[in-house]
Amino acid sequence: MHKTTQTPTDRVSKALKLLCCGSLLFMNSLNAQTVTPFMTTGDQSKLLQQQATVSFGTNSGTNPSTVTVTAGTTYQTMDGFGYTLTEGSCEVISGMAATQQNQLLNDLYNPSTGLNASVVRISIGASDLSSSSYSYNETSGDTNMNNFSLNGPDLTYLVPIIKKILLINPNIKILATPWSAPRWMKTNGSWVGGSLQTQYYAAYAKYFVKYFDAMKAQGINIWGITPQNEPENPNNEPSMLMNSTEQKNFINQQLGPQMAAAGYGNIKIIAFDHNCDNTAYPIDVLNNSSYVDGAAFHLYLGNISAMSTVKTQTNKNVYFTEQYTGSGGSFSGDFGWHMQNVVIGSTNNWSKTVLEWNAANNSSLGPRTPGGCSTCLGAITVNNSTSYTKNVAYYIIGQISKYVKPGAVRIGSSSTSGSISSVAFKNPDGSTALVIYNSGGSSNTIKVVSGSSAFNYAVPASSAVTFTWGASNPVAVTGVSVSPTSATLTAGQSQQLTATVSPSNATNTAVNWSSSNTSVATVNSNGLVSAIAAGNATITATTVDGAKTATSAITVTAGSTGFPGYYNIISRNSNKGLDVADNATTSGSRIQQYDITNGGGSNQRWKFVSDGSGNYYIIVKSTGMYLAVENNGTADGLKVQQKTFSSSNEFKWTVTSLGTGYYKIINVNSGKSLDVENVSTANGANIQVWAYTAGLNQQWQLVQVESSAAKSALAVEQTIAESTSSNDMMIFADEVDNTLKIDTNHEGSADVQIFNVTGQPVLKKNVNFAKGNQTEVEISRLPKGVYIVKVTDSKGSYSKKILKQ
Repeated sequence: MHKTTQTPTDRVSKALKLLCCGSLLFMNSLNAQTVTPFMTTGDQSKLLQQQATVSFGTNSGTNPSTVTVTAGTTYQTMDGFGYTLTEGSCEVISGMAATQQNQLLNDLYNPSTGLNASVVRISIGASDLSSSSYSYNETSGDTNMNNFSLNGPDLTYLVPIIKKILLINPNIKILATPWSAPRWMKTNGSWVGGSLQTQYYAAYAKYFVKYFDAMKAQGINIWGITPQNEPENPNNEPSMLMNSTEQKNFINQQLGPQMAAAGYGNIKIIAFDHNCDNTAYPIDVLNNSSYVDGAAFHLYLGNISAMSTVKTQTNKNVYFTEQYTGSGGSFSGDFGWHMQNVVIGSTNNWSKTVLEWNAANNSSLGPRTPGGCSTCLGAITVNNSTSYTKNVAYYIIGQISKYVKPGAVRIGSSSTSGSISSVAFKNPDGSTALVIYNSGGSSNTIKVVSGSSAFNYAVPASSAVTFTWGASNPVAVTGVSVSPTSATLTAGQSQQLTATVSPSNATNTAVNWSSSNTSVATVNSNGLVSAIAAGNATITATTVDGAKTATSAITVTAGSTGFPGYYNIISRNSNKGLDVADNATTSGSRIQQYDITNGGGSNQRWKFVSDGSGNYYIIVKSTGMYLAVENNGTADGLKVQQKTFSSSNEFKWTVTSLGTGYYKIINVNSGKSLDVENVSTANGANIQVWAYTAGLNQQWQLVQVESSAAKSALAVEQTIAESTSSNDMMIFADEVDNTLKIDTNHEGSADVQIFNVTGQPVLKKNVNFAKGNQTEVEISRLPKGVYIVKVTDSKGSYSKKILKQ
């Protein structure tokens, strides 16, 4: 047999041929990918109608109407789409025969066969599309909310319909909004206009908490709230004015703290909820409240680009929450304007939701209050008990909600034609959805480009097409595990959980996190657990694909002392952690922010050592060096470094809970806050010190990665105040009648403050001491747990740790 010798050149040539063949096969696979169009035309000849599929081919030639999709460019994650489910909507839906009612609700909310409307906006009390104006407590002066009740229209109509929707889609997000406070809390005592009196800020915050309690008792969990619908509009019935100063004061002084203290700190507080003509209002509230998640917008005035302005200047979320279609409009005109401005416009300007106004009304455009909108057309008109009509808003939302799933990420898209608007998304399952609207007066054959592939498609005049194409060879999820499977935390501590989806090459590895007891522990969308109060909670990870579940058992205790162990110090703004740049080992090396995976390296792990006077040295594990400010300086913008130990104040930091699971970290020498330079979210950004402004780049999460200890009630007590002990004051909790009792020989006015173990104030009351008499403070609303009581009068301050059982 003749043997042929293969040279190195031959082997390289053969390898290149194989590589080229493989590349051609891969490109052919991309080029052959099937695209499914779904069309709604302005003339209504096609309504969310699936069209013949097309396929990607090689991108060649030019087209003046080219839409380019850039999957590698990502923006916001979508929470969902939907409508406001007014009490009036529920009233007309409740009047339908069971079969037709079930069909209507499935048409709107079923994720598979319906629109997959995934966000439901409801009113707290009446809206202007309720059958009457009402609140949940009309007893004047009842500041303790003893007479709070959902009885009435909500319990009769709204709650039963929401329960039916949750059976169709248990993952619905519920956004709740008041149109007015109870009349007796307002400056004018009327349903229309007026403002919230400052003396009732605490009572109105308690009203919200009572509302959360009552809805939770019905099996309905609120996802988010806005403090006031259209706070600059005094004309609806009901309505209430609330300027930006009033809104941020109400949130910061009462609503935020009371929600957190009651275990509802996980509910999003979304500010503003009004038109795009005013960006100053939401920017003011968002930049001056750590409790606020973002701002909501309508578009009855202004330009949709205002959402980007607010996003850029606050680095917080934005949401589009309302736009109505009028009974006198045309289908083509309303469909086109809303597709361009609301659906495509708002999402291209960072909106995480797209909500149209009323879900359903009767043939008379009701129910409504005497001052309610008389021309607002619902997404659905209920004609009678057995029939209903789908209106233009049904198709506006359907053009995106059926194809863009909750958790989808907006990706890059651009159009070279002024008449073609576009927005694109990558779904959690890896599929892509591209929404197109042609505002031109004639059909336009567009070219859609993705990577090196493209296809052409004729979009009719005044029409929308949503194109979908899937991930190649999807791999189904078969299971999920969570690590660790259990953890013991102290209140105020965080624990990162990790979900591992099987198989590792599954197409859709997304999971949703939930807590069985949010008053004990909450969990965010990334699996980060925050311990709230003593007790037990089960954290569950549920896969989006296949609904596979795994759990971690969390036990929260009242706490021990100090900060033993090592922590990642995570920026709230960027979700990146403190990192010694380049893992350097020399004194004076800079500190940066960087991604942290599974607890990070030793150059990303820090321990806190008390100096014995309420301050801490912060020490990196990799070198044992200390966090300090360059040149022992005090100016804004000085860089933070690792340095060899010195006992001077430049090495000392105060660590103070913000009551939200985050801390501010202040350098003792300069009085300046640990800060990410230029509010950057990039890896490698410098860490500096700057005057504290409550910015998200100055708020830090301490995620324990070694040891099980965390900041304790004792550590918090030491940071609340410098106080003296008193032999003539006894403070204790009486579990029999749920009161705090103070025995003292002091006389006169005193302030009583109660703090939880994270240092957050949960109650403040002014009392008058009478010599020889016992003073009582009602604490029935406080959950069980450890608290620190601080009493301040003319003779000084006194603190006492108590246990409420």
